[in-house]
Amino acid sequence: MRYGFVIPTGDPRTVAELAHEAEAAGWDGAFYWDGIALGGDWDEVGGHVYDPWVTMAAMAMRTERVRLGAIVTPPSRRRPWKLARETMTLDRLSNGRLVVPVGLGAVDSFGPVGEVTDRKTRAALLDESLEILAGLWSGEPFSFHGNHYRIGETTFRPTPLQRPRIPIWVVAAWPRPRSMARALRYDGVLPYPMNPDGSPAELTPEAVAALAAYVAEHRERSEPFDIVVEGTTPGNDPGAAAARVAPLAEAGATWWIESPWEAPNAPDDLRRRIGQGPPRVV
Repeated sequence: MRYGFVIPTGDPRTVAELAHEAEAAGWDGAFYWDGIALGGDWDEVGGHVYDPWVTMAAMAMRTERVRLGAIVTPPSRRRPWKLARETMTLDRLSNGRLVVPVGLGAVDSFGPVGEVTDRKTRAALLDESLEILAGLWSGEPFSFHGNHYRIGETTFRPTPLQRPRIPIWVVAAWPRPRSMARALRYDGVLPYPMNPDGSPAELTPEAVAALAAYVAEHRERSEPFDIVVEGTTPGNDPGAAAARVAPLAEAGATWWIESPWEAPNAPDDLRRRIGQGPPRVV
């Protein structure tokens, strides 16, 4: 089990400093987020949102070891060739520490700026974008002709440092086969558990165990595959924190992401929790 921390508030310099403190406190990953601030619920995370790639560049310069990423990037509102260039550059800047978590995105921030809101279209854009990212990152001659994107043959250089590609974690509705199939083509899953009626479900250790078994049965590739779970733990009670995470680790989760999306999550609150360290399972 590895441990990451989402830093949802603070200006870029503050976020970079908190990433440095997370590394010093023993966390394995420091993550930002990718969103468009339009008021409403966004005020819960401070109402201030900065560009994730610029912010993560600052994080990369203040750290040496931790994984970096934005939880999560919705490729359906980003040009995939531009995203390929941004991620390659950041992977090189960080000496090969980037991971790219992706999903359909929060639809409430799409419509007001004219982006596609239809779920099926966003899913199709996501699929095509991921193919393009992998193809461009390869450094080999690549072309693509999809329903939404077309690229004439091109060779993308330089490549990312990580080979065969920068790891991609995919948000997937569990246990929906089509959604899981997308995640299994890449390098990890951020499971979004759902009941049969489509309502959100709890990600229990039993659900994680079932998901891990599904991955083992259906994934064709033999490379490591991450199961990434989010939540919060009480940093002032290490025993209780470890007890919260241990059953998920035993069930097959490989990453715990401490995700303080809800208030209080001002920079000083985040600094306090970061300094208390990850909820390590002994």
